[in-house]
Order: sequence, then structure tokens, then C-alpha cells
Amino acid sequence: MGLGGEPRALWAVDPATSRGRLVAESPSPTRTPFQRDRDRIVHSTAFRRLAHKTQVFLHTEGDHFRSRLTHTLEVAQIARALARAFRLDEDLAEALALGHDLGHTPFGHAGERAMGRAMAEFGGFDHNAQTLRIVTRLERRYAAFDGLNLAWETLEGLVKHNGPLTDATGRPLPPAHGDGPPDGLLPYAIRDYAARQDLWLWSWPSLEAQCAAIADDIAYDAHDIDDGLRAGLLDLESLEAVPLVGGLILEVRRLHPGLDRSRLIQETIRRLITRMIEDVVAESFARLETSLPESADEVRYVGHALIVFSPEIAAADREIKRHLFRHVYRCDGVMTQMRAAERVVEALFAAYMETPSDLPEEWRRDLDVADRPRLARRVCDYIAGMTDRFALIEHRRRFDDTPELV
Repeated sequence: MGLGGEPRALWAVDPATSRGRLVAESPSPTRTPFQRDRDRIVHSTAFRRLAHKTQVFLHTEGDHFRSRLTHTLEVAQIARALARAFRLDEDLAEALALGHDLGHTPFGHAGERAMGRAMAEFGGFDHNAQTLRIVTRLERRYAAFDGLNLAWETLEGLVKHNGPLTDATGRPLPPAHGDGPPDGLLPYAIRDYAARQDLWLWSWPSLEAQCAAIADDIAYDAHDIDDGLRAGLLDLESLEAVPLVGGLILEVRRLHPGLDRSRLIQETIRRLITRMIEDVVAESFARLETSLPESADEVRYVGHALIVFSPEIAAADREIKRHLFRHVYRCDGVMTQMRAAERVVEALFAAYMETPSDLPEEWRRDLDVADRPRLARRVCDYIAGMTDRFALIEHRRRFDDTPELV
């Protein structure tokens, strides 16, 4: 049911007709398949670790900056609000938002860059693919299977929430955000799982997955502006020249003259999130009324995204990201810390490859150290699962030059 008891829309995913799980399980008497998936994600070890993984700013820079976990919770809130507006399955949208960043390394994108270089000759590294690996192999909580044994629709949404990964012939498409293995192949974890279950990598994902993807964009824009202002890397005056944000700052100043800086920032961020959500709802309903998909599968066949910004807000979104890239993500202070973090990840990878016996016993089990690709993937899985803090503890145990990052 939708908001206020409204029936689920025809274009929504129906949990009653889920394609099921790789390992068959008895249905829950109290939860839909997607409520069950959401709960499994929340109770996973990988989800708990997000509390101590970098979003943009490291923990030493302040207690109030977003971690990967708080970012994830904010994305889930926005995704659920969008799903409610479109009368979708809110639980599936929430599960996808809660699980979308499970595969991130310690130190955010810096760790991912370092891991990508370390794994270049062994199939590469991609955090989205690593999420799939976590929920299908690495989580070991259940007696009957490895991973979380999530429903088909949840796995599909986690793998391709940014769009199709292959064309209709199975040929890999360029990555949506420019990352991925350098050889043009699908990321290793996705190739590996595709041999076990067909996730329709050629199609667009459900509307629930599209809600999670655009919620990620909205959260990034709004909350990285907030954190950038808190860190002193952004100022309100320069933001007045940024499309959409600048207009909202002026709007708040006009409606609340003399408002203190802290409240001015929070009111602007609140309005930015609201404005972007309202834009997505209006633009997407227009697209849905044109396409009129009568099932979740028809959404997959449409051939393009349906949950989108209007052209005006999409252009503003690009300008916001450019501003954040120049003044936050690539500023000298952040880059100095990120380069140091990359060195930590690279050094740990080299150390475990040289001395696999230093891996914990459960990570050495059934491992043929002479099989270098398999060893590299095991080392990669181990390091990618580390929190920032644990990565530094492990580095300090082996080296004398550990940077003071957290």
C-alpha cells in the first residue's frame, strides 16, 4: 500500500511476485521479502562498519562531519520519501539506499583509488561490485548460505541503480561515473555472480532503484555543502554564484533578515533538499505519464531513466558538483589527507601479498597462496572491509610512518 493506504502503483515492484532468492527460503509470516532484505542489511557487519568509514572528511576534523553511515541514512530517508510519492515499494527503495555503499573501502574514494591500482592486474576494484560481493559471499551470518541471500530485485537494484551495465548482446557499457576496470570488462564481482544468477544487466533497474540513485545525488549535494561550510572550505558569498543554491540563500535572507549564520545554512540546506525532491517528483511524473509503464518489468524495458531531475535542476546539480569538486574534494587540505590514506591502503595490500600468513586465520582458510589472483582478491576483500581506524592500527603494527589521520 502507498501513502495513507493508497494502493501500490502498477509500475512499482510487487513483493508478492518477487523473483525470489538464489537459495530458496520459507516466506516470513510477518515481513515482505524487501522488509526482510532491509533488516538483513541493517544487521550486517558491513553496515555497522560504515560508522567508521570516511565520507569526505576524516574523523579528526570534527565530530559533526558525515560518515559513510550518516550519509547512507540520509540517502535512505530521501529514497523512501520519493518512493512514497510515486506509490512504489518503500521498503525496497529503503533497502537499496541502506545497502548502496557497503562496498566502500576505508578512507572513501581515496581508498578506492588505491585499491583500484593495487588490483589492476587482478581484475580491478569497483565499490559497487564489492557491495554485491559482500551481500552474496562475504557476509557469513547464516547457516544455510554465504552472504545475505537477498531477493532478486534487491540484488538487481544494488548492482545497476545507476543504469544498465551491458547492452542487449552482453557487451559491457562504459561505467556511469567513469570508474571501473581498465580492461573494459565488467567488474570481477559482477562477472563472478552473473555466472550464478541472471540480474538482467542489460536493462534499466526498477523505479525503486532509481529513487535510491537520485537520492544519493541529492544527499551528496546538500550535505557536502553543509560539511564544506562547516570545514571553512566554502563560504556563503561564493555559493551565492552557484545555480539553485545561490537563489535559496538569497530567498532565506529575504524571508528571515538578520538570521544567524548557522540557521541560515541549515535553512538553505533544508530548502535545497526539498526543492530537489519536488523537482524530481514533478519531472518524473511527467515522464511516467508519457511512458505509462504498467509493470515493474515495463520500467526495465523503457530504455532510459524515469526518475530524473528536470533539465534546469540537472544543470544546477552539475554546477553544484563542479563547485564542490574544486573547493572541497580537491582542496589542498583534503587532498593531503587523501594521498596519505592512499599510501596506507597500498602499503597494507603489498604487505599482505608478501606475507599472507599475517592475514587472520579465517581469511587464510582454503587459500592457495601460490594462486596470486585468488590471493589478491582475498587481500582486497579483507582490506576493503576495514574501517579507517582499523586500517591505521594495522598499518601502525607493520610500519613506522603511519600518518595521523584519525
